[in-house]
Amino acid sequence: MKILKTALTLVTIVLMLPISAQSQNQESFIMNLTEFTIKFGHDANFTDGVKKWNKCYKENNGTSTWNVWHRLQGKGNVYVLSSRLKNWAEMDQADTAAKACRSIALDFITPHIESTEFNTTRNMPEISRKTPLGDMSIVWVTNFIINDDVAFNDIIKQVSSAISSKEGDSRGYWYRLMGGEGSDYFVSTPFKDFAALDKDTDGVWKVYESVHGKSKTDDIRKKFRAVVDDIWSYTFTLEKELSMQ
Repeated sequence: MKILKTALTLVTIVLMLPISAQSQNQESFIMNLTEFTIKFGHDANFTDGVKKWNKCYKENNGTSTWNVWHRLQGKGNVYVLSSRLKNWAEMDQADTAAKACRSIALDFITPHIESTEFNTTRNMPEISRKTPLGDMSIVWVTNFIINDDVAFNDIIKQVSSAISSKEGDSRGYWYRLMGGEGSDYFVSTPFKDFAALDKDTDGVWKVYESVHGKSKTDDIRKKFRAVVDDIWSYTFTLEKELSMQ
């Protein structure tokens, strides 16, 4: 997510959204992503404010859930709040517990935020991982800006199918952007911990070649390079103390 917009009041809106359970399944859902860039030197104040808000939410019998992720690389100190909805209609539902804690968000969270960006995505269950990883604390997120939706979707379906046939499942969870700034698509690959990142794993093209051969792999890689205008990745750690799971 490369373009940031200053909208500090968004934090209050996002914290009021009704959220479904965070478990992955094969049904399509909407995922909201809110990216907060924290002012320099304000990290402790921001996290303390979120903890105060979570405590207030629990005390008011709030039932919504969300995850908060901390980005490791890139410019600035960035947190991402991820929450999911079964459908758009859930955004019409009021959250009285969140409303009761509105003043805490305004007094203890928004003063420490430099900028905010809100994006809406739709998951792609047909090519995503089917088996939950379980207790994960790391996600590797790769973003794509593309110039041909049809061709890109065909490519990632072929590659995901090859990986599933070889390894028994896809490696990550795919999403397409429905509104906001940044990438057109991204894939989130989960890991249990940092040690899991040290495990030697064949790259996706090597896996594809083992299934379809070199000639077909060279052809699909050429098509991939033609439809992708930009690609970048970030690693995120799950902040359990800031999440509501």
